[in-house]
Amino acid sequence: MVTTAKDLLGYLNNIAPFSLAESWDNNGLLVGSTHSAVTSILVGLDPSNSLLAEAIAQGCDTIITHHPAIFKPLSAINTDTPTGKFIQTALNHNITVIACHTNLDSATDGVSDSLGRALGLSDMQPIIASPSSISGAGMGRIGQYESSISGTTFIQTVLDALALNAIQLAGNLPEQITTVALCGGSGSDLAAKTQDLGADIYLTAEVKHSTARWAEETGYCIIDGTHYSTEQFAVNLLVEKLQEAVKINNWQINISSTETEQHPFVSIDRNSLT
Repeated sequence: MVTTAKDLLGYLNNIAPFSLAESWDNNGLLVGSTHSAVTSILVGLDPSNSLLAEAIAQGCDTIITHHPAIFKPLSAINTDTPTGKFIQTALNHNITVIACHTNLDSATDGVSDSLGRALGLSDMQPIIASPSSISGAGMGRIGQYESSISGTTFIQTVLDALALNAIQLAGNLPEQITTVALCGGSGSDLAAKTQDLGADIYLTAEVKHSTARWAEETGYCIIDGTHYSTEQFAVNLLVEKLQEAVKINNWQINISSTETEQHPFVSIDRNSLT
């Protein structure tokens, strides 16, 4: 029996209900038809044209990304722009495009849970619980270490988990850390809430300048781990969930994660300029 995009969307809705998505977000089927057959899926973080080229080279008929290919309403599809070119190429190659964004962020066992596990945290709860009746759903996570660790050990743990050589920090790094708050992606606005919840430190990305100044003046420690690095866990998470679906439903679908996607920022040391 042929597996369709409708079947796939039904499964994704079970593991990360689309109803959990923020009102400003755009999730689900973004390009293609619900009746399209699904035989090979490529999973990536961003709906870039390089990811699409990778899917075409692999013969994939479906792409699932964390970030949506169509985010804001389009007044025109200008194929001279990256988004317009992406849509045109996907349609020309009959590639179905699906996004699981803030629904996967808020879902139980979602993106922030994966980030927390990579840091070795346990007993994780949402920073802001979802208004839905789904237990454990909500934005961000706050969790614990069984035994406190030093601030420098935590920094090394973050660098290893995020595969970064450096991070930006505002506020005062605690000598000992037990309770950690985190939010994969852009979580600057949750900073004060995490302090109120008793976190020793907060890890997120895209920290606003005003939030960094607030951290500096209050002494509360905030780490900016970059958007890509704090959310790239979404890729393996989706791959694992989809592989479970293949086994459970006996779907004849090949699942793969991108091998070409990289951090969009590169670090340039002043010493390399001489």
